[in-house]
Amino acid sequence: MNEPARQDEFNVEALRQKVTAIAPDAAPAAGGHKPVELNPFARQIAEQFRDTNRSPAMLAGQIRLAEFLLILGVGLVATLPAGIAEATDLLAPLLVSACAAAVAVLLLQLADAYQIPSLRAPNRMWRRVMTAWTIGFAVQMAGSVAIDRPMSSVAMLALWYLVGTLLLLALRQALAFGIRHWSRNGIMERRAVIVGGGQPAKDLVRALEQQEDNDIRICGLFDDRGSERSPDVVAGYPKLGTFDELVEFARLARIDMLIIALPATAEERILQLVRKLWVLPVDIRLAAHASRLRFRPRTYSHVGSVPMLDLFDKPIRDWDSVAKRIFDIAFAVAALLVAWPVMLAAAVAVKATSKGPVFFMQKRHGFNNEVINVLKFRSMYTELADPTARKAVTKNDPRVTPVGRFLRKSSLDELPQLFNVLRGELSLVGPRPHAVHAQTGERKYVDVVESYFARHRVKPGVTGWAQINGLRGELDSDEKIRARTAYDLDYIENWSLLFDLKILFLTPIRLLNTENAY
Repeated sequence: MNEPARQDEFNVEALRQKVTAIAPDAAPAAGGHKPVELNPFARQIAEQFRDTNRSPAMLAGQIRLAEFLLILGVGLVATLPAGIAEATDLLAPLLVSACAAAVAVLLLQLADAYQIPSLRAPNRMWRRVMTAWTIGFAVQMAGSVAIDRPMSSVAMLALWYLVGTLLLLALRQALAFGIRHWSRNGIMERRAVIVGGGQPAKDLVRALEQQEDNDIRICGLFDDRGSERSPDVVAGYPKLGTFDELVEFARLARIDMLIIALPATAEERILQLVRKLWVLPVDIRLAAHASRLRFRPRTYSHVGSVPMLDLFDKPIRDWDSVAKRIFDIAFAVAALLVAWPVMLAAAVAVKATSKGPVFFMQKRHGFNNEVINVLKFRSMYTELADPTARKAVTKNDPRVTPVGRFLRKSSLDELPQLFNVLRGELSLVGPRPHAVHAQTGERKYVDVVESYFARHRVKPGVTGWAQINGLRGELDSDEKIRARTAYDLDYIENWSLLFDLKILFLTPIRLLNTENAY
């Protein structure tokens, strides 16, 4: 009786393994993915979604923090002594109030009070909020007694309990109003594209529309099939183009999720789709609402009650991206404070030894394939410079100035990119950005490595995992670009702040090896 369930679980696990195997693929490309020009209608729709929206996960985290600080503040005011002679007098009440706030927020989390539907309808959650606050308040009282700082009277107890209750409920009501307002104006939503057409796509759209408090905004559908098999309008949503056009559409618009409306049994077609789509910095889900295969509950994620199989997740998302951004700003500012004399000396040397500007600006691929202007100290004679980088710098290249040769070998020419980091165009650590028209021999990198554009699912970096593994400088062979891409994809799949710290620590050590730096 249990055999079918085991067989179903094997099938989905096998599919996931094949999908995951695409990620580290850095094999030669059969022509690579060439950008496809969007049709005018699809471009018009994409322009409507250019603005960044609010992430529900980020909003929930901000609300947790706000309620923690609110409960902490109420507790501190209630337990602080009348006069604080020393800073140590504040420590014990602070710890007690922090524990009480942490307990209350943890209980609210366990009660699903930070889910967007719960935040949208606070009247349904007031009992859970009151229960969590009451337990937190009890922890506050017990801790106050333990540190010999009890509240002065029953009346004071009642007052502070009432104040905390009113503040929490008022905050929840204000948040509900804000969430409804943001939802109506398209500010807080997850933007999704349906991949596929026909009846499966129609069934999926209807299932999503039936979800109460649905935060999914369907932006359109893409399908390779003609209108006789895939209608131009499905459940009121237009077909915007082919799968190749979808890649360009998702880069132009701020799309959060691609939902594949195909049966899980259509394995080959799913794999073909994923091979095209996984280079995008989005979640990729396979709709499973119509599947007759029954998997274990942990196999699924859900949009409302609609089950999905997770094929790919957007890397470095939500609070991870916030942590990485704080990390970047802190270390970039520290680096500038330390390196400014070196940068000043380099600027004077560049200006004094050759004609032209101090800085060289080059267009390179950034996050999500966007084009950014990357700063460097100029290392070539101005009249011989090649902003397109079609011809890579080689050993003893006559275009490079004597000062520029030293700057390039020591990588000091890269220091101005700290300003790109502060502007948010680069990260300190990530795949190194390549010039838009860079190529090896007569072929562009995407023609050599099929998964090349997957490097752009995260912000590029001033230094990277490939660079500290010896892949600096000229990319003059197919093997080098494949190896660099493989290291970059490994970094993306295994990212952590500790990984970034490791790369930053090793960078100055590995820079001592100047063999491939010209």
